[in-house]
Amino acid sequence: MGKFTAEEIQIAKAVDLVDLAEQIGIPLKRKGRFYQAVGMDSVMIFNRSSWCRFSQGVGGSTIDFLEYFRNMDFVEAVKYLLEFAGYIRTETMQKFQPERQTEKIEETKQRKDIPKDPFVLPSKSETSRRLYGYLIKQRKLSKQMIDFWVKKGILYESGTYHNLVFVGKDTEGIPRFASQRGTLDKYGKPFKGDVTGNDKTYGVNLVDQNSDTLYVYEAAIDAMSDMELREDYQNNILVLGMLSDGPLEKFLKDYPYIRKIQFCLDNDLPGRQAAKKLARKYTLWSMRFLYVFHLWEKTIMLFCSIKRKTKSFPAW
Repeated sequence: MGKFTAEEIQIAKAVDLVDLAEQIGIPLKRKGRFYQAVGMDSVMIFNRSSWCRFSQGVGGSTIDFLEYFRNMDFVEAVKYLLEFAGYIRTETMQKFQPERQTEKIEETKQRKDIPKDPFVLPSKSETSRRLYGYLIKQRKLSKQMIDFWVKKGILYESGTYHNLVFVGKDTEGIPRFASQRGTLDKYGKPFKGDVTGNDKTYGVNLVDQNSDTLYVYEAAIDAMSDMELREDYQNNILVLGMLSDGPLEKFLKDYPYIRKIQFCLDNDLPGRQAAKKLARKYTLWSMRFLYVFHLWEKTIMLFCSIKRKTKSFPAW
């Protein structure tokens, strides 16, 4: 455990196991509330975060999954998961690897050289009826707010499965990242997943060069809800997707005029811990906390307002 922080282990274990399985070449099929590996009927994935191979009596977390199916050791598995989640470590992994793992390090480097699948956005639905219905009826967002995101080209409804598609663009307006969220799920847990081949150093974002303030969120719908509360259609918005700060570092490098950051993270233990660590990383002086209650979401989000450093950023 000394090789990684507790937060890094938590991020690694929080990776969506369904997306991970498909990424490493293990096809899945939906079976009731669960997912089953094609050709390995005894392999089941539960809650998109844990798995079991009943015929062998093994199972566990995402880390165990890579150790078992890809013969990775613990360090390789965690590093792979952190990279998959878009988490960037500034220290080199050689520092954390035991000497006996030299050969496996070379194998990992070779795997990185293999071209990844191309990034292709899902097809668009001819209408956005499902998108508007879900966000208005279920998430209590206004049509005006939804229209704003749709017209910015960072939100649309997919054609095949009618998922919400949130798009992250680079400075030239070219899509580099996309995530999907289901609008219907009869089992109570909507589909969530990133589009294959995307660049996880980008996040869904809105840019306003007339403002030096950046609002940072864990999820896109959190950002929409907060903008609705503040009646704010300006300022800079960034969605991390998880609690890793790779997209934040990239955004600050691309838009160096940002001088203030507000971390609008969930008021749970991981969110509070992440806000404090991010504040220490990006601030020069004291921070303040403000709690805001989201009536329609029944959640409390943590706001951390800081001033950013202007050049390099230390590791978490």
